[in-house]
Amino acid sequence: MELDALAFGAHRDDIELTCAGTVVKLLKQGYSVGIIDLTAGEMGTRGTMEERQKEAEESTKVLGVMCRENLGIPDANIQVNDENKRKVISVIRKYKPKVIFLPYWMDRHPDHAHASQLVSESAFLAGLSKLYPEMPRHRTQKLIYYMCHYQFEPSFVVDVTEYHEIKMKAINCFKSQIYNPNYQGEPTYISSPEYIESIEVRSRYYGGLIGKKYGEPFLVREMIEIEDVMTLI
Repeated sequence: MELDALAFGAHRDDIELTCAGTVVKLLKQGYSVGIIDLTAGEMGTRGTMEERQKEAEESTKVLGVMCRENLGIPDANIQVNDENKRKVISVIRKYKPKVIFLPYWMDRHPDHAHASQLVSESAFLAGLSKLYPEMPRHRTQKLIYYMCHYQFEPSFVVDVTEYHEIKMKAINCFKSQIYNPNYQGEPTYISSPEYIESIEVRSRYYGGLIGKKYGEPFLVREMIEIEDVMTLI
């Protein structure tokens, strides 16, 4: 199965918490999108691996993505090594995405920063025909970085107003992770009511910058070519 876009997250809720609105928008526009979770979240303060797998399955149905895989890389220990690069290269060559979404390379959580480096390096190596020649090479056209904790100056903002409700519904599938007074677990930063409020505030802020209600910010390293200036209108 070839996909238009492949979204990589270090953990099973990363895509939902950051760029799920854009994922849903792409799907509604007729594009094919998949999600790759690098780890199973076994080191998380709250929730078991089994709980988080079930939550991810529920969220996948809400989002409507074509596929979702977990690469089983150790949680809290994402290393940029040959073994993990091969895992990422394999799914890139399997799905042949035109664009890849990945976390911003600077973040408070080491897994996010390491995931960014791992995916970006693997995306380049996936285009080398002599590396793992048993799998046909694939060169992804663009890497698009999404915002986790640390902010950046966006290259562009996507209007996700129409899909914000679906994004929040997907986030709420992760009942062991987010604010849930009915869940008996050790409190964390993500499980606080303030964290959910911060998602709303951030989406409203970036939406306001483009004159919309909700927006999601993204960054690309390269200059963006515009073939038709009128498409900006």
